[in-house]
Amino acid sequence: MAAVAGEKRRGRNAALSIAAIAIVVGLPLWWKTTETYRASLPYTQISELDTLQLQLTVELEVVFSKGSLTAEQQKTAPLQQTREAEHQLNSKTQLRYKYETKYRTATVMEDDALRLESVEEADVSLSKLNESPSGSLVIYVIPETSALLPQGVSVYVGKHRTALLRTPQDRGAKLGEVLRGLQPDIQRVVETMSFSDVDIKAALSDRVPVGKLGKESLADSMRTFKSSPGYEITFSLLNPDPKSHDVRWDIEGAVESYIQPLLSKLSGVANFSVDSQILYYAILGVTPRYDSKVSSYTLNAENLPHVINPVEARLGSNAASSHPVLNFLLYVPDYPHSPLYIKDRGGDKVPTNAFHSPRWGGIMVYNVNEKYTDPPRLPVHISINMVRVMEVFLAQLRLLLGVQQPHAPADFLLQSPGNEGLTDWELDRLLWVRTVENIATATTTLTSLAQLLDEIGNIVINDNIASEVYSAVTSIQAAIAELESCNLGLAFQASKEATLSSEKAFFDPSLLHLLYFPDDQKFAIYIPLFLPMSVPILLSLLKIASELRERRKEPAKID
Repeated sequence: MAAVAGEKRRGRNAALSIAAIAIVVGLPLWWKTTETYRASLPYTQISELDTLQLQLTVELEVVFSKGSLTAEQQKTAPLQQTREAEHQLNSKTQLRYKYETKYRTATVMEDDALRLESVEEADVSLSKLNESPSGSLVIYVIPETSALLPQGVSVYVGKHRTALLRTPQDRGAKLGEVLRGLQPDIQRVVETMSFSDVDIKAALSDRVPVGKLGKESLADSMRTFKSSPGYEITFSLLNPDPKSHDVRWDIEGAVESYIQPLLSKLSGVANFSVDSQILYYAILGVTPRYDSKVSSYTLNAENLPHVINPVEARLGSNAASSHPVLNFLLYVPDYPHSPLYIKDRGGDKVPTNAFHSPRWGGIMVYNVNEKYTDPPRLPVHISINMVRVMEVFLAQLRLLLGVQQPHAPADFLLQSPGNEGLTDWELDRLLWVRTVENIATATTTLTSLAQLLDEIGNIVINDNIASEVYSAVTSIQAAIAELESCNLGLAFQASKEATLSSEKAFFDPSLLHLLYFPDDQKFAIYIPLFLPMSVPILLSLLKIASELRERRKEPAKID
């Protein structure tokens, strides 16, 4: 009996030991080893960024030239003014504009520059004397009697960050009254050279209700490519009839003369690569119609959207790069369909004989002859006039990259950028818009990522993703702070880094939900493994519990 009792005791102890090890050691170890690793993320900071509050600060320096102020007005101490405007776009987007204006009189060298014969020479001299940082402006106030500006022009905007403002002089007014009278003109200059309320709202079109945007600004935002760290520019010559036309073009020299100066100015905005190709037997997707009134073939505006698809299939540039591709096509019509003209919706010929497609590129039709009088000897040797072609492509490139021509008042004279393709203040306008767009894009990406990871708890968040998220949050905060301090260049670089980091985190391959399975599937996988082992243990524990109950009942029966 003693041996049987000892055997039962050992069996009971063994069952209890196995159950204890399985519950105390095995179950926590299994739970820990199958746990999804999730690095900590700054959810609180991301939720704060979701309510976007931006303050755009512009530093202005208003310089009074000789003769623009009376001696009595000049005795007044130099003033500084700060004007603020606030716009509540929606419940999650708030914009504040701050103009910090400093007033002073012109130096002797600046007055000498303002007495030069041409306004272009004065603009160059003034820009050398006062090199303004990105995002700031200098406005020179000149007397109404000054002959520097043409008749009927009140404001001249040069190539750099300087402007000349001609204003009538009130000899009897105090300086404060003069400054208040200048405010409307200064506001117009700022909206032309820096940014306007419409530009910023268009950049925030994903957050702002579309109904609050005008049709023109909405069209500009839809036309422009979104901000990207790089762009691919491809120039293609389409020759559908090489037997009739032997076409040659100096694309390398044209790019070097017309496109490269613009890309050099935009080198801090993005990286650009340019290539070219010639496609033979490439035809348009629409057959031109013959117009007997003008004795030529025409393409109507409603047919232009159908032109691109058949040609795009042969370009082959989209698959070669992860960056947006800007396509510029020069189409030489075949002999049977020459000459070929593009007509607008009103039925008139387009002067440039070209059109552009939003966020895609542009196409120009280049007619070899206005009209064939006699059958020529084929093939006709053609040398493309690259000056005429590149002027069209350069204008289209500016529009697609977001360099919008400001809608200046009638009394404004805007200096052409010339060979550089872009003025300094046009670059600043682009940076203002791109910075705000990048901040909004990065915050939206981080907010979406945080919501995704919060809803799906079994997705692994590795340390690389957490590092990118923290970097994006820090860059967004830095960009917002730099905008408030009027450091436009630093703000843009920080916003670009925020966009890159947020997209790296959001599109990380390890975040694919299909790589993981929910908890119910995890239990379904492991139950077949644990069930055969747990049944004997569970039965043993039930048997031990039953024996204990019987042993407790035995003394009661004896009594």
